[in-house]
Amino acid sequence: MNLVIVESPAKAKTIENYLGRNYKVTASFGHVRDLPSSVLGIDIEKNYLPKYQTLPKARKILSAIKENAAKADIVYLATDLDREGEAISWHLMEAIKPKDKGKYKRIVFNEITKTAVENAIKNPRSIDINLVDAQQARRVLDRLVGYKLSPFLWKKVKAGLSAGRVQSVAVRLVVEREKEIRNFKPQEYWLLGVKLSKQKDVLVFPAYLVEADGKSIKKYDIGNKEEAEKFFGGVKEADFKVISVEKKESIRRAPAPFTTSTMQMEASRKLGFSPKQTMVLAQHLYEAGHITYMRTDSTNLSKEAVANIRSIILEKYGQKYLPNEALIYKTKAVRAQEAHEAIRPTHFEKAKVTEDARGQRLYDLIWKRTVAAQMNNAIFDVVNARIAALKTAKNLVFLATGEQLKFDGFIKVYTEGKDEEEDLVGTLPELKEDEILQFQELIEQQKFTEPPKRYSEATLVKKMESLGIGRPSTYAPTLDTIQQRGYVVLENRLFSPTEIGEIVNDLLVKHFDRIVDYKFTAKMEDELDDIADGKMDWTKVIDEFYKPFEKNLAEKQKEISKEDVVKTEILEEKCPKCGKQLVIKLGRFGKFKACSGFPECKYSSPLETSAEKKEGEIISDKGTTESLAEAISEKCEKCGGQMVLKEGRFGKFLACENYPKCKNTKTIVGKTGLKCPKCGEGEIIQKYTKRRKPFWGCSRYPKCDYATWENPAQKS
Repeated sequence: MNLVIVESPAKAKTIENYLGRNYKVTASFGHVRDLPSSVLGIDIEKNYLPKYQTLPKARKILSAIKENAAKADIVYLATDLDREGEAISWHLMEAIKPKDKGKYKRIVFNEITKTAVENAIKNPRSIDINLVDAQQARRVLDRLVGYKLSPFLWKKVKAGLSAGRVQSVAVRLVVEREKEIRNFKPQEYWLLGVKLSKQKDVLVFPAYLVEADGKSIKKYDIGNKEEAEKFFGGVKEADFKVISVEKKESIRRAPAPFTTSTMQMEASRKLGFSPKQTMVLAQHLYEAGHITYMRTDSTNLSKEAVANIRSIILEKYGQKYLPNEALIYKTKAVRAQEAHEAIRPTHFEKAKVTEDARGQRLYDLIWKRTVAAQMNNAIFDVVNARIAALKTAKNLVFLATGEQLKFDGFIKVYTEGKDEEEDLVGTLPELKEDEILQFQELIEQQKFTEPPKRYSEATLVKKMESLGIGRPSTYAPTLDTIQQRGYVVLENRLFSPTEIGEIVNDLLVKHFDRIVDYKFTAKMEDELDDIADGKMDWTKVIDEFYKPFEKNLAEKQKEISKEDVVKTEILEEKCPKCGKQLVIKLGRFGKFKACSGFPECKYSSPLETSAEKKEGEIISDKGTTESLAEAISEKCEKCGGQMVLKEGRFGKFLACENYPKCKNTKTIVGKTGLKCPKCGEGEIIQKYTKRRKPFWGCSRYPKCDYATWENPAQKS
């Protein structure tokens, strides 16, 4: 009997179906050993020796594995093919401590198929200690940073905080983007154009002003309404003549097969899955034998896979969609593991592979992306028509742009998602030089330059990857960690920092700049790769990092006081419950008011900003209240209880004091002081959709239905 050890029961079950009676497959349920949770677990004086302990959950599992291994002729360590998988195999050996090490063989495979597993068994190897050392180095580095720096944050900021080598850099990205948005000053500009059509043609198309009196008009040249009005005298009465038509062929190439990061990005854009959710679903698909290994930064495909894909394209879509030769993609990721494959299906003929609807949607996405990556380019005709407004004072020229699909190519199967909304290129009728067009209406659009957008899960992963921060296995857990720690919140699928996230980030940037430095963090990732390649000693990498870090930490312990980070403020207000003084405290999501008599008195309330104190007035809508002053004395219309001000993930709201018996709530929405541009009578107020996404609309709704996603107060 031969024993095969894998990480998960699902993987074990799939492999057991492929092997005969002479094989028993068992699962370790992940790691069996790790650093202790209650102490540092690293002997710094002895070359950073890790003091591993058997995990409590693994004791019974290890006992059963030892018993089966003792009876086995050969033991195959079949954990995953990356550093983490290599480390699990090494830890298994260290925990089992076999007398006969010769019968233990390491096998790896990129996909869980009968052929791949059988080939792996025919070609075993020994454990790659370089990969193990690289995983150990990452684990020790992360433990040293977390275990040493987190207590510093507890002492100087507040209890329960944590710092991490990669997570703190991710938080910095979110915080710095938020500061860019706050400091952004919008610039007004006007987009001018006309809507035209061919004579008696139902197709109306836009053309935008690009030239006046022979001078080019650029995007931001027209800065206000007064300037805009100077251009349009007599335009409605003008004749519009096509002065040139230029047609160019545009080629769009298929996107590469999925890596871990691009799969996470596309699943976020197209399916609305978080990176963590995507990885869980991909893990299930991999363990069931439906896709290749899901932690990879390579875009390579095996020759066998390419042959299968080309057969599918020929059979399903025809010869014109099949390139003459297989397409090869160059991996963009730095230090990518080219020996690995991209994420692809293992059997391309399978349509439905799981009863889990979300898992099936992810599988379909992977299938389409993989097949599309071996299809011919899509070809478009891009048409640019210059149109003169005849008999106008300023000799205006407009540009109409259209795109016509000439050959769909890979688009027949797959279209890549986008992070940003892009200007849509419309459809143009067939236009000829000297043709006279029919005027329909003016286009006068007031615009404002916009600040950079907050990071979504997809764009944050993309940014981390471009900076070389983290690796395929770390993106999803990093994004999950910074939310769990309360440093950032994900609202409307966009990240924004909490107040505590900003405080901690500013402290680390000022006093521990190497920890949150982008280039330094990327350099550490490169050095971990060098360890995996056998080019560097892992203890040397740790030593070069830890000694300066430890020295700096000791200095900052003495230099910084808690008062330097969080100023203690005693408010003039008295506690409404016990009469003691109110103070400002720091909580998970930032500052709040609390009774100085805590823990005897547990009164607390959100801290109003200076702007809120100054304004003090809030607009009423259905289910909202009109002022904070009113809110203090407002009674619940459902049960008669007092309505109290609370703060949740989406901001302040009113709730009945008798919660959970009474669950009545009211939304507080903001006043802008701006007149409605549509009706001129109502005022623009902030409202929320059912999913708590903010928008701005007319206070006279439903008489006036004006609404916008953009905050007009930021443009005034």
